[in-house]
Amino acid sequence: MLGRILLRYLAPAWPLLLLVIVFQLGQSIASLLLPTLNADIIDKGVVTGDIGYIWGTGAVMLGVSAVQVLCALVAVYFGSRLSMGMGKRVRADLFHRVVAFSQREVGQFGAPSLITRNTNDVQQVQMLVQMSATIMVAAPMLAIGGVVMAVRQDIGLSWLMAVSVPVLLVIVSLIVVRMVPAFRKMQARIDRINQILREQLTGIRVVRAFVREEQERERFVRASEDVMETGLRAGNLMALMFPVVMLVMNVSSVAVIWFGAGQVQSGDVQIGTLFAFLSYMMQILMGVMMATFMFVMIPRAAVCADRIGAVLATEPSVEAPAVAASADRAGGRVVFDDVEFTYPGADAPVLQRISFAAEPGTTTAIIGSTGAGKSTLVGLIPRLFDVTGGAVTVDGIDVRRLDPDDLWDRVGLVPQRAFLFAGTVASNLRYGDASASDDDLWHALELAQAREFVEALPGGLDAAIAQGGTNVSGGQRQRLAIARALVKRPEIYIFDDSFSALDLQTDAALRHALDTHLPGATRIVVAQRVSTIRHADQIVVLDHGRVVGLGAHDELVDTSATYREIVESQLAAEATS
Repeated sequence: MLGRILLRYLAPAWPLLLLVIVFQLGQSIASLLLPTLNADIIDKGVVTGDIGYIWGTGAVMLGVSAVQVLCALVAVYFGSRLSMGMGKRVRADLFHRVVAFSQREVGQFGAPSLITRNTNDVQQVQMLVQMSATIMVAAPMLAIGGVVMAVRQDIGLSWLMAVSVPVLLVIVSLIVVRMVPAFRKMQARIDRINQILREQLTGIRVVRAFVREEQERERFVRASEDVMETGLRAGNLMALMFPVVMLVMNVSSVAVIWFGAGQVQSGDVQIGTLFAFLSYMMQILMGVMMATFMFVMIPRAAVCADRIGAVLATEPSVEAPAVAASADRAGGRVVFDDVEFTYPGADAPVLQRISFAAEPGTTTAIIGSTGAGKSTLVGLIPRLFDVTGGAVTVDGIDVRRLDPDDLWDRVGLVPQRAFLFAGTVASNLRYGDASASDDDLWHALELAQAREFVEALPGGLDAAIAQGGTNVSGGQRQRLAIARALVKRPEIYIFDDSFSALDLQTDAALRHALDTHLPGATRIVVAQRVSTIRHADQIVVLDHGRVVGLGAHDELVDTSATYREIVESQLAAEATS
């Protein structure tokens, strides 16, 4: 997977890759020339006492060194451009793929894991490309070039390379093989610690309300210790690698000097040649060591690439049709035709044989016990999920045949958990319509019974909203979410238990405003309170995923035992409160 990702995202940037190779080649050639020039200074200048030759060759060495530095700087620059550009493209593709996911795919991976894959995992692959451009490209050039230049200096000592290099490669390979599973486990445990931290930050009020700080702290500590243990295991292997490499290099240096000293003494090898051979030997081993450093990074990057590839290879279950159908935008009639829905891996369907129609200009209410499938049912309209049986149609066209953008543009959804984005009141409301004027926003706020409290906020429409809307109350958050949907002015409104945090007076005023100002829209309301839905044109009663009652309030009280139980239980609760 790592190779496929690198090929896919580096291929468009081949000119940068070519420039990196060219300048790294220039740097390597310059590095390989320096030991030979140094040998010439010793043998032809120092030994013979030719000061002029020393100065002349020294000047050449300075020029070669300047070229080496310049090539290295340019190679690092283009390597950085290459890696940063690749990271940008990978993150963009991951983001667009995740945004296209339905709730099924998001639940499959988990939000913390998706965040880690788009940040830490991409960073690991990006770092591999960065280091490859600056180290890995130069390593084989130095190693192969060093072998050629060393043999040119003295073929008699070349057998030392045939021993030290394979020994080094075998040791490095054994260590790297053990590091791969450690890095794989490391990424999974980073996911776990992110998940725990996300839960604790999101549910901090619940943690404090139930005095569970100590238990949550222990849970986080255990997850942190797991990461530490895995990191230590991988770190110990990494720490073992470099002393081993240095040991082989130092032993090789001693061997070159040991066997070369005799040849110098016998006159078979000049002292400058011996030093040049030693320098090339070090360059060869340095190239192997540089490649070794890359081998340390490759296992972790490979694990991260597998995780990135898993997201990119997952096709969204909710896809746009090849040829989208068009529906009458003046309509808004929603029909559930023998609908069935089963969650992946579930033993039984959540919804079974659901059939009813929601007409334009009417209010359809959905009520039932907790877990009856109410939110799942309304989520099928904007295709948060796709039905596994039957069909949901809008104006006679199956929603699966409509373009998702066109469908979502026609639906205004107020979810069960009202979520506001960090920004201002105005910026949140304009999620519904970016071109909405301030008058449009105030009108929507007035309908949502939110104008009074927004006017009281410092700045009014420009009042700051924290991420998630945590700086306003639950009821205020719900009303702002309703106003956001009203700004959109769709044909179909879905209120998924959106009135639960409102008091009865505000609830009644809001429903009256919706009925008065949205006469032609299709309104679908999920609610727990009978008082919220008793005046709806039709009420759908769900029980264990089935429709057990359909009609107006008075009719259902007489004909539906389930609805009657709900009404009686709420009346009894009000009488005792």
